Amino acid sequence: MGNADLRQLAVIEEVSFDDVSGVVAVDAHNWLYRYLTTTVRFTNSAAYTKDGQEVANLIGVVQGLPKFVEHDLTPVFVFDGGVTELKSDEVDERREQRERYEEQLDEARERGDAAEIATLESRTQRLTPLIVETTKELLELLDVPVVEAPAEGEAQASYMARRGDADYVGSEDYDALLLGAPRTLRQLTSKGDPEVMEFQATLDEHDLTWEQLVDVGILMGTDFNAGLSGVGPKTAVKLVHEHGDLWGVLDAREEYIDDADRIRSLFLNPAITDDYDFDTDCSPDVDAARSFVCEEWAIPESEVERGFERIEEALTQTGLDDWL
Repeated sequence: MGNADLRQLAVIEEVSFDDVSGVVAVDAHNWLYRYLTTTVRFTNSAAYTKDGQEVANLIGVVQGLPKFVEHDLTPVFVFDGGVTELKSDEVDERREQRERYEEQLDEARERGDAAEIATLESRTQRLTPLIVETTKELLELLDVPVVEAPAEGEAQASYMARRGDADYVGSEDYDALLLGAPRTLRQLTSKGDPEVMEFQATLDEHDLTWEQLVDVGILMGTDFNAGLSGVGPKTAVKLVHEHGDLWGVLDAREEYIDDADRIRSLFLNPAITDDYDFDTDCSPDVDAARSFVCEEWAIPESEVERGFERIEEALTQTGLDDWL
């Protein structure tokens, strides 16, 4: 998730979809989770449940892909590999929080509180192996490229953008900045225009190197550490300017951050791979995708038909080669 306070430092510009184009390396888990929770919150569970298996993701994917198709953007979905060891504490905390929500959900069901049930059902969602598998199957039918990351999908996406294999990283997570993503396209899962978060402009704005920006993030707190008490964005930048880097700050304040060197390396030298290849000259089989969603998984056509129509309309209007 990252530390949302990084937004106070990031150089972010709201732009029109008409002003952005090219390949977007999408942090698949980040993108998918947002559509999954929204679908669950506003859709009757019977619409996405078959034989006790929930695949609300299929509705979310069909509703979310037109955001790319209707504009000059080609998505490449980058899926997480294994969980980084140092992130296990955060994963455990999220699991415990989800268990608390599940208890509250049971109580809401006993009361028959429909509004509370909808809210809590969205909060208890997780990306199950079935959700990830069926998402990849649907993307394959639509001929949308997929890349498998060895660890964090966002780190792999950022690396792909730095290499020039993608024009943007697609993520709502501000950690893309610490991972050196040159340009991050945000608000892809929201209504309205997107935002572009600029890496180099952020460094220039605060007179920081990439390494120092990561140090600022660690001082504030990341997914891997709690940060120093009372240190927010402005204070963190000031401390790094005064003392040079993370180690200088910690020495001056006589404080310690567990695994600080490893955390730093997770941003500057994350587990990534060059072993990927994708073709943007694609041919989506919308009929096969519709059959997969509505026949194989029994999703009512009313839930996804408009999404499929938007995809078909966009491809007809722009021409397949102009989108993909």
